[in-house]
Amino acid sequence: MGGASSYIAMLSIAGFLGAAWTASKVSRLLGISSIVLEITVGVALGPRGFGLVDPVYTVCETKRVDDCTAPDDLEDHIAHGLSLGPTLGRIAGLGVCNPADYSHGDHGHGSHGSGLFNMTVDYVGGAQPMEDAHASDDHSDGEHSSEHAAEVPMDDGSHSAGHSDSHASDSHASDSHASDSHASGHGSSHRRLSGGNYHSYSECLVKECEHEVSESCGSFPDFFTLIGHAGVGLMIFESGMHFDFEKAKIVGLPACCVAVLGTILPLIVGSALTVLFGRPLMPDGISAGTALAPTSVGIALRLLGEAGVLQENFGQAIITAAFVDDILSLVLFNVLFSLGGEFDMFKTVYAPIIGVAFMLFAMWLAVNFWPKFLPQYILARVPKKKDAQAKISAQDEALFFFMFALLFVYATITHFLGTHLWGCFIAGMSFACLNPPHHAHHVWVKQTKRVTSWMIRIFFAGTVAFTIPLQQLMSIEAFWKGSIMGIFACIGTKVVCAPFMGKARWVIGWAMVGRAEFAYLIAQMALSAGMLDAGTFSVVIWALLYATIFAPFIFRLLLNRYVASEGLGDGAAGTGFSDSDSDIWGEEKENSKKDEDDLEDIDVAGALKNKPTEYGQSSPGGEMKAVDARAVRNADDKGKSGFLCCLFFKKVVVH
Repeated sequence: MGGASSYIAMLSIAGFLGAAWTASKVSRLLGISSIVLEITVGVALGPRGFGLVDPVYTVCETKRVDDCTAPDDLEDHIAHGLSLGPTLGRIAGLGVCNPADYSHGDHGHGSHGSGLFNMTVDYVGGAQPMEDAHASDDHSDGEHSSEHAAEVPMDDGSHSAGHSDSHASDSHASDSHASDSHASGHGSSHRRLSGGNYHSYSECLVKECEHEVSESCGSFPDFFTLIGHAGVGLMIFESGMHFDFEKAKIVGLPACCVAVLGTILPLIVGSALTVLFGRPLMPDGISAGTALAPTSVGIALRLLGEAGVLQENFGQAIITAAFVDDILSLVLFNVLFSLGGEFDMFKTVYAPIIGVAFMLFAMWLAVNFWPKFLPQYILARVPKKKDAQAKISAQDEALFFFMFALLFVYATITHFLGTHLWGCFIAGMSFACLNPPHHAHHVWVKQTKRVTSWMIRIFFAGTVAFTIPLQQLMSIEAFWKGSIMGIFACIGTKVVCAPFMGKARWVIGWAMVGRAEFAYLIAQMALSAGMLDAGTFSVVIWALLYATIFAPFIFRLLLNRYVASEGLGDGAAGTGFSDSDSDIWGEEKENSKKDEDDLEDIDVAGALKNKPTEYGQSSPGGEMKAVDARAVRNADDKGKSGFLCCLFFKKVVVH
């Protein structure tokens, strides 16, 4: 009965989404980050927990169809030329694993599998493995071509020759070896970063199979992963819209120094700890360090605004440093995932350079071109709607369409340079200087807020939570390793990243500690790409949770103390928590304000815009939201208290 079955599936998904939504709201009441409870709900209700959500929705189709699990008698199957099954047999037929590379133990070479591909030297530096030094001795390809003949079982039961007497005519001919980085043929040029050090032919088959599956799942992910990654892209676009070019000129140099230290230190310490925990530097160490590098600007932005010190130099230094930190992390992210295969000079070196040049050009357009071109040549030619009661004008619809168009164009460009997320951020920056200030952001949020919030909620409760290996996460080993990495690599390195910022150095340092979507995304994608194993991924998740939980509380405490000691701002900051980074701008209340446009018409917002010291009104890239109570107080000083107080009272009653 298809109807009955589909209803149960719908009921299960609805129950899961309802639980994730409840977790977000409970987090608000408890004053903690929603990320923690959303991940907890996903782990508990996912396939690895109680199984409310069926794996058919959480595992990509390729992974469900292609089984890379090695049978217990795989070595016997290989030795006797038996079928390896449809999946491993297909990998064997691709020729990415060469049996002769693992059969030199009886010829004075030692075990070729034990002296394998040195990932750090060979991949990053482009050097050959140490074993390739044998190419200079008397063991040439021709001399062992017949000795090391091996038959590779195919999925159809047939066999292909490894290094045989037909060596000159098969796919492993000497001329093809000459084009490989392994001139002697002792190492497969197809060994990838994700595969790690292969100690045997059977291990090579399994690891290469897992790599092929992860690549396919990266291109065609499961439903929850697709939705979650789309939400992160929209969130990063929105974040870019808040980049303040004017303030960046004032606090740019010290903020950039903070950002550089805040990016490099977690990378170095995280990588070092991963190596100390027994994992290789490449790819595990670099992947873990990269996941710890990004800073979440959201909590800092909200707390600074609530304390009324966003316009102060130290406040703008925090925001600018956080945004530059995100840019550096995007570049690092781009380089990391360009290392997902063989060493490619374009992907690893040239693409990041081209990407930085493209970003600088796009920033110039954002400041000098788009603010003039869009209003004068695009929006001015859009006919106005005849319906005066329309909730959104034709010009705003055209602007929204142009936002999406530029988002797709920039994301596509940077996709071919490494990652589309870079383009998402650059596209958002393109609308940071439009006039009137913040209007573009308001248009975007009004149309996408609810969708983005749900996508980000699904990202944490689904995309991240479903990939967490529950057994490894709850192990004592993962907890103590994650605690060490969380305290020293994730928190400690950010806290000390502003030693030259005077009295505000600890406030700025703790403001940089917060983590959100981007950090978890890097960890999840590294796991999917085979660049992190399940154990190390669990350690990284624990480390990120430490920062997610403790950063807001300690930053709020230090911020309030600093504001009080310096006599700044309008009062203490609140909790600083929201559903996610996509809610960092406080737009949920703004979206639900029925009379928001009326506020602009009666010049309430205009009054605030004329006061550059007010929260969010200091420059085009600042925060849109103005605190209503403060708006009333400032307007009251100008003799407008009666009307505005009535308006404020109306808003309070309505909401």
